[in-house]
Amino acid sequence: MLNKEGIPVQTEATPAASAATQRRGVLVGLMFLGFISLGLPDGLLGVAWPSIAASRGVGLDALGTLLAAGSVGFLSVSVLSGRLLARLGVGVLLALSCAATAISLLGFALAPSWWLLLPCALLLGAGGGAIDAGLNTYAAATSSPRVLTWLHGFYGVGATAGPALMTGLLSSERPWQLGYALVGAGQLALAACFLLTRRRWAADSASTIAMHGDDGSAGLRATLRLPSVWLGIAVFALYTGFEVTVGQWSYTLFTVGRGIDPAVAGGWISLYWFGLTAGRFVAGFIADRVRPAQLLWGGAIGALAGALLVGLVPTGWASVAGLLLTGFALAPIFPALIATTAERVGRSYAANAIGLQVAAANLGIAIIPWLVGRGVASVGPASIAPAIVIVAFAYLALFAASTRASSRR
Repeated sequence: MLNKEGIPVQTEATPAASAATQRRGVLVGLMFLGFISLGLPDGLLGVAWPSIAASRGVGLDALGTLLAAGSVGFLSVSVLSGRLLARLGVGVLLALSCAATAISLLGFALAPSWWLLLPCALLLGAGGGAIDAGLNTYAAATSSPRVLTWLHGFYGVGATAGPALMTGLLSSERPWQLGYALVGAGQLALAACFLLTRRRWAADSASTIAMHGDDGSAGLRATLRLPSVWLGIAVFALYTGFEVTVGQWSYTLFTVGRGIDPAVAGGWISLYWFGLTAGRFVAGFIADRVRPAQLLWGGAIGALAGALLVGLVPTGWASVAGLLLTGFALAPIFPALIATTAERVGRSYAANAIGLQVAAANLGIAIIPWLVGRGVASVGPASIAPAIVIVAFAYLALFAASTRASSRR
């Protein structure tokens, strides 16, 4: 605190201030756990998928259909998240969302047929979409940029732990269903935590709901007329599609396409998610000292270099180095793209543009891995390697075009 002369002075913490600090610490911890819970199912699926496909009698390309079902659920709930927050409050929304994801994960473990997995994926996406929207909106209203960056870093903690858990179970000849049952039980426990703390979340719910609204500075139709907005939509779709394609299809490339031992390949996939996680925590530390443009260019070029190693150099060292480099390079891109949206499209269009970009990101998760799956169905697992390289090149090219358009504007 500063006195009238601007000199720092010490103040004694009041009981109310201490209680508020304690409450905020509990909620920040729960936010981090919530993002871990978002990453765990994504990490499980990539390693478990060959076993799921074999046990349910479908081809490897069906992974794209499963991811598409999850994206439909995610998008549907994300669109309604503002109304849900206003009606339920943050704590109740998060509790219900975690309960929904728990039911879907337990459904994965118990579903006897392929077709029953699709509604489970839909429900998993819906629950994840509500958790993502609720936590991001609350954090944007109440937390610092560093906490926001680290929040996404904890998604990587879950995504790193998921492959390790599933690889350990499969290596010990345990069924893949056990991994989904364990994570589902954890989600139920987290839902109970959110429910018990619902009144603490309600203390800041008014500002949270306000942050979720549109500022009304520009209409949606006017925003959609801007070429820079459409470039941004394409950039976000390619980025998330690239991130998920590497995370979900690389295991199949290594094991089915290149004959790598499943336990070894599972460890490599964990390294990819570890690189993504570590990169986000590092980005949180350096965000105040490095310009977003530097992070974005470094990320795009580094991700392409990593993709070239994974796709074109079929050796163990190149695969490990490529996955680590790709994950680390991709880490700061999403938050940096969000932060520079106003520069690219204009401040009055930024609110609408960010909503469109987030929607495009989820469409990219659905469409690009699905297209890779079609290539696997028609050509075989060897098609995954060039697909990774092509998407990396496409992202770099579109990002460069978006940057040039922003400079001209």
